[in-house]
Amino acid sequence: MATLERIHLEIIYAVDQYGSLTAAADSLHLSQSALSHTVRKLEDQLNLKIWYREGRSLRPTQGGYDLLKTAKRLLPQLVEAEARLEQFSKGEQGTLRIGMECYPCYQWLQGLTPSYLKNWPKVDLDIKQAYRFGGIDALLSHDIDLLVTPDPLSKDSIYFEPVFEYEQVLVVGSEHLLKNEEYVIPRQLGDAVLFTYPVSPDRLDIFTNFLSLEKRTVRRQKVVENTDIMLQLVACGRGVAALPRWLVEEYADKYPIHPVRLGKNGVQKQICLGIRAQDRDVDYISAFLDAARAVSLVDGRLTIG
Repeated sequence: MATLERIHLEIIYAVDQYGSLTAAADSLHLSQSALSHTVRKLEDQLNLKIWYREGRSLRPTQGGYDLLKTAKRLLPQLVEAEARLEQFSKGEQGTLRIGMECYPCYQWLQGLTPSYLKNWPKVDLDIKQAYRFGGIDALLSHDIDLLVTPDPLSKDSIYFEPVFEYEQVLVVGSEHLLKNEEYVIPRQLGDAVLFTYPVSPDRLDIFTNFLSLEKRTVRRQKVVENTDIMLQLVACGRGVAALPRWLVEEYADKYPIHPVRLGKNGVQKQICLGIRAQDRDVDYISAFLDAARAVSLVDGRLTIG
């Protein structure tokens, strides 16, 4: 019976990443002959081929693909375990890796982290833009430890902690025709230029919870990564945006912008923090959840503590 070793997982993962045995060997600091020998030995033990050759390319067989899936699942966990053990050996407690699916919540996070870092001096923070790679998958694959998201997904292996509720609103400039409207309806945005963060439309509330309800869209969607730049463009009358009301209230003293309700009843959302269920007893993770529970909305503005 064949015995799988870590090097086998690293090889098939590296070949998938780099596309050839030569490049994979270089990335693993092995000679190509040593890598090829290791692969041949494993194939002999398994009595199956791991790859098909297609010209200069390698394509996994059915068994090879299954091994690749295993490598993608296990290797990040091994790397994480080794990193934590190294931190423990140095007297450190760990790294809290936070994935952000709520782009505007960076402001909230910046208000929360100073006291947390002061209370947990041996814990590092690593912030990742989870919207680029899928937050739930990142949690399950141990790429992150905590996910900030307005769209929790029910899974037994993930625990979600509701943090605060908010309203998603349309943001317009002081000269915009919709400025004094109590609320807007989808057809009123048919000729609008809409500024959004770099997130696909199927994950933007203004599309999924407002425009699509009446099968409407905007004239043009323009991606802007920076909140200040987005609101400067809105203030200058270049277009509109859809943001949390609390964020608009925070910037209203800085830019001539106004929130307008999306629909008669508004678009209500809730920010949640997701962690792996098995990590609920990890002290520095549970401490972050405790700190986040202290967030509240006072007069439309986020207040920490």
